[in-house]
Parts: sequence; structure tokens; C-alpha cells
Amino acid sequence: MRTLRPDDAGLVEAAVILRDGGLVSFPTETVYGLGADARNDRAVAAIYAAKGRPSFNPLIVHVADSVAAQRFVTFNDAALRLAGAFWPGALTLVLPLKADAGISKLVTAGLETLAVRVPDHPVATGLLDRFGGPVAAPSANPSGRVSPTQAGHVQAGLGSRIDAVVDGGNCAVGVESTIVSCVGAPALLRAGGIPVEAIEACLGQPLVVSDDPERPVSPGQLESHYAPQGSVRLNVTSQRDDEIFLGFGPMEADLNLSEAGDLTEAAANLFALLHRLDEMGARAIAVAPIPDKGLGLAINDRLRRAAAPRP
Repeated sequence: MRTLRPDDAGLVEAAVILRDGGLVSFPTETVYGLGADARNDRAVAAIYAAKGRPSFNPLIVHVADSVAAQRFVTFNDAALRLAGAFWPGALTLVLPLKADAGISKLVTAGLETLAVRVPDHPVATGLLDRFGGPVAAPSANPSGRVSPTQAGHVQAGLGSRIDAVVDGGNCAVGVESTIVSCVGAPALLRAGGIPVEAIEACLGQPLVVSDDPERPVSPGQLESHYAPQGSVRLNVTSQRDDEIFLGFGPMEADLNLSEAGDLTEAAANLFALLHRLDEMGARAIAVAPIPDKGLGLAINDRLRRAAAPRP
């Protein structure tokens, strides 16, 4: 795997790799994505192979702006409102796929909907502009493992299985995008970098909650996901002797998501600290309680999936 600089030469080289059917990891504001031309069946198949990802688990397509998104999906009033409020940003919308979209069926896992978003990161935007097309990009990690928020995480997880990574530094948000379906009543499919409360305020109505790990209609719905090597125990106030303690707020802990109890800081640190626990060889991990509000919803979602029984 080559490491490319986030400058014009590096982004042009990355775009050439994508046009040639290769795989390029790049930073977004959420996590590093593993990108391929969303119209190229063989390139998309290579994403699944590199990650070891189940083929029934659909992918998110990244585009440069909402105009580009409307070439591939049909927007309704709710989707237009959300896109206007939160794009570019950490919100993915699931919408009806247009018949002439030209998106690989491997991206949608055979569904008639497409998950699409406009990232808010200069490297991602620069790459999309230079590539000039839709990029399918799940997180750049082995399937089910901890998502990457640094180029080094990508290198450690995927190594020679991909062509290149554009090193754009650390991801600011640190958890994946919030996913909302706008097919029918707006429904929350995955909590993420945009707080649910902000989305509901924009829509003026509560979101339906839809999460079926047996029949995922968007990424991030598998029951076991985002998992470190060690077992995870949640909502712990007293650690066991064999556990490494991941704290939150002012407390004694081996590692702390945010000593200040700041959920934004905790979200940004979450995956980096889970990677650190792997580096430490942690076999048993205890996690302090996290408030289940705002970005805490996304943090707790990732932690519950990390703690779920492994397949």
C-alpha cells in the first residue's frame, strides 16, 4: 500500500487509481473510508474482498454535492430539508435508487435504495472533485473490527490488500455518519456524527427507529461490529482485576474517552482508544457508563455492537 500526501499530486494519483478500478483509503470528517468507483462491479467486489465484508451489507456512496447525489437517487421533501441542513456533513440519507443511476448492484446489495452522503473534509472533497464520480466507501478496516481514524490504523488493518491511503491526519468527528432513511416516514438506521435531536428538530417530528441486523438496509446495522480484539463489558462502575478500564469523565481509568465528560471529545477519541487497547493486548475491557443523549447515542451504539457476541 502506498501512502499519498493530501496535496494536489497525491489526490490526482488517488483519482487515477480509482479510475483504474483500484482501492484508495481517504479521510472524511467521520472515519477513513475505503473508496472504489461505485459504478465498477469489479472494484466494488474488491472492497468486499479486502474487508472480508458480507456481500449482503450495503455500502455508502460519497458524492461531491447534493446536485451530484440527485443524479443517483430521488429526493423527497424530508430528504431535501435534511440535505440542506446537514450537507456537507456526517449524515447519510437512504433514498430510492434511480433506474438509470448506473451504480453497481454490489453497492446496494441488490436493494432498490442507495445510501449517499456528501462528506465535509477537504481531502475527501478534493478527491471527489478530481475523480468526478460516485465513490463507494465503507470504513477502511477489516469487517467487524474497529473503524480507522488515522492513516496508521488503515495500514495496520488492511496492509497490502489495498492500493493506497491518502494521509490526511486524524478524523475530527471520530464516529461514522448518522444514517436516516427517507423512504416512507423518516427512520433512524444508525446513530452517528449528527445528533438525533438535531435531525428531529430539523424535520419537526421524531424519527422512527429501524435496526434489523438480519436484514441490513444500510451499513452499521450488523449486531456485532466495531469490535476490538478483547471482550467488552459496558456500564461498568467497578473494574475486575483482569480488565483494562476505559473511563469517561473525572475518574481513575487506564484510558479515558474524555476526562472533562465531553461527548464530542469522547466520540472523536473512541475508535483511536479502541485501537490503543488492541495495541496494549487488552483481552478484557470494561467501559464506564456514557450518557445516552446527543453524540452519546452514537458512542453507545458502537460500544453495544463492540460488546455483542462475535459471529
